[in-house]
Amino acid sequence: MRISALILAPALVAITACGGSGSTASTPDKPAGVAETPALPSVSDVLAKIYDPNYSVPDGFFVDDRASTPVSFTMHHVLDDSGTFERCSDDFAEALAWEEADNASRAVQGRFVATVENDRYFEFARELSYNASIGNVGDIVSPGFARVFKCSNTERTGVDRHIHDGYAGRINARPLTAETVRVFSEYLWQFTFFPTARKKVLESTGSMTADSYNRTLLLGFAMSGGANGCDTIEVVEWRFSTDRLSGETRKSWQVVDSYSARLQNGGAVLCN
Repeated sequence: MRISALILAPALVAITACGGSGSTASTPDKPAGVAETPALPSVSDVLAKIYDPNYSVPDGFFVDDRASTPVSFTMHHVLDDSGTFERCSDDFAEALAWEEADNASRAVQGRFVATVENDRYFEFARELSYNASIGNVGDIVSPGFARVFKCSNTERTGVDRHIHDGYAGRINARPLTAETVRVFSEYLWQFTFFPTARKKVLESTGSMTADSYNRTLLLGFAMSGGANGCDTIEVVEWRFSTDRLSGETRKSWQVVDSYSARLQNGGAVLCN
C-alpha cells in the first residue's frame, strides 16, 4: 500500500469491520465438484450472535485496514451519476476528479488530507467539519474516506446496489482464486445497506465446481418488535458465484429460516 500526505488524527469511535486488506479464509473451500450444503447453526447459536453487542462477523472474516481506526468515520465508494453502481478507474487523475465532484455534491464537504492506493482502490481522505448541533456527532471534526475501485481489480459498472439478487460485477484481479472471491463478497457486505441495527454475519463458507468459485454469507437479522414486542429473526443465505474464466459474478438471496425472539432477563428466548 502506498500512502501520500498525512493520515487524519483520531476523532471519535471506530466503525466495525469494513473490507480492505483481508485475513485468512473464514472456512476452507470444499473441493471442486462438491456441492455447497452448509448446515444451519442452531437457533440458540443464532440468537446468541444476533443479541451479542460485541459480535459482528466470524473469525477470519475479511477486515478493512480502517477497522482499527480508534474513531468514528464515514467511508463510501464514489458512485456513478445515477447513484446506482460504484465507479472504477485505473487512472488516478480520473479517480481524483470523480472524488472531488462527489465531495462538492455532499451536504458535509471535507478538506483534502491524503490519498491511499492499493491493488483494489484509490482512497481519498478528507477532514469533515460538522455543525456542532448535530446530535449524533461527538466532535465537530471527523475523518471521511471515499474510494474508487480499480477496474483492473473490481468492476461494478451496471450493478444495481439496491437489489440483493442478480449481477454482482466482474472480478478482474488475477490470478482468480477462491480466496479472491471470498474477499470480494466479504468486502461488499461492508458496503451493502441493510435496514436493521442487528445485522450479523453468522458464517462465511466456500465451495467450488469446475466452472465457478462460490461463497455463501449466512446472515442474521433482527427486526425490532418494539419495547414490549418480539423481534422478527431472519436467517439469510447470500450466495456469490464467480465464473472461473471471466470473473463475472452473480448473487442470490434466500431466507432459509425465520422465527420470533426477544431479550428476557439478559438472555435471548424464543417467543411463543
